Amino acid sequence: MKRILAGALLVFALVSLCRAEPASSRRIVLGAKSKGNAVDAETMQRIYEQIKTPYKYGVILKGQDGKKLDCPSVYRHGQKWCMMYIIFDGNGYETAIAESANLLDWKPLGRILRFRKGAWDGMQAAGYIALQDYTWGGSYKLGKFDGKYWLSYLGGALKGYETDPLAVGIAWTADPTRAAEWNRRPAPVLSADQPDVRSFESLTQYKSNIIHDPEQTLGYPFVMFYNGKPKGGPERIGMAVSSDMKTWLRYGSEPVIDNGKGISGDPQITRIDDIWVMFYFGAFWRPKAFDTFACSYDLVHWTKWAGPDLVKPSQPYDNTYAHKPWVVKHKGIVYHFYCAVGDQGRVIALATSADLNQKRDR
Repeated sequence: MKRILAGALLVFALVSLCRAEPASSRRIVLGAKSKGNAVDAETMQRIYEQIKTPYKYGVILKGQDGKKLDCPSVYRHGQKWCMMYIIFDGNGYETAIAESANLLDWKPLGRILRFRKGAWDGMQAAGYIALQDYTWGGSYKLGKFDGKYWLSYLGGALKGYETDPLAVGIAWTADPTRAAEWNRRPAPVLSADQPDVRSFESLTQYKSNIIHDPEQTLGYPFVMFYNGKPKGGPERIGMAVSSDMKTWLRYGSEPVIDNGKGISGDPQITRIDDIWVMFYFGAFWRPKAFDTFACSYDLVHWTKWAGPDLVKPSQPYDNTYAHKPWVVKHKGIVYHFYCAVGDQGRVIALATSADLNQKRDR
């Protein structure tokens, strides 16, 4: 009888434990690894030689009727290349996609995140692909989770250009090539009004990049990098982690990329051999806006590149800003997509690692 009673109590305890609120659903900041190895100068130079794109191909996508384009993210699906990008019409951000057979010539298909009345993200919905194969020179295809394709997006309710406050939302689809509305989660997954918000992101959150790390380097399969800012402070890049793409925990109390002033933002993660590489843009801590990178062995401790920019203003079409990178390597050529601001407005441009000798109107 005692054994039966003890067994019943054990079962009750296990059931109660399973019903308890999982740790991943509580709003806490996870402690980050306190120590990590810096990437040495020789390795940083070796990475730079592999990713540099000194040849500017020119403008590859322009908005219709004067609309501004921003934030390209490029992926492969089947035999096609797709680009997710942002449209700004003066009221706010919507997200669209385009397709290409060769990474050079792009055909706009339509919107996938549109304005919607009465929602927390009614006037701002700027999407960025998630769970891409991040292997340098890899497939660049999107991975699935729970049978779906995913994106994260910058969302907000107010009109204007990135009007604060902004937060991070999550959406999914069954087909990432169709110009059809993605399915959005009902509330932001990271926002400034959550109790665990960190000081460096206490006003707003911007662009995010989510990777699937099957090795669970940080103890979680999904890792998000995103830039945020406090009131009156600079934009810096921080981290969050998740087990289910829905509940996100902030990782570490401090940003992982901090250049002291200006903007450090729009991260994209790739991996070259055993090195994690983060492409990101800087602005105003040096003149204008430009793309650069950092390297890490553990996703937490990053060594910033101090050498030549990957792209910077140099042409009439990008003489104001050359920034917001998305970089892929295909058939031995590095393609560096970026937002260019100059005499053609705000457009999507391309720089490459080889001179493609294309004759085109720039």
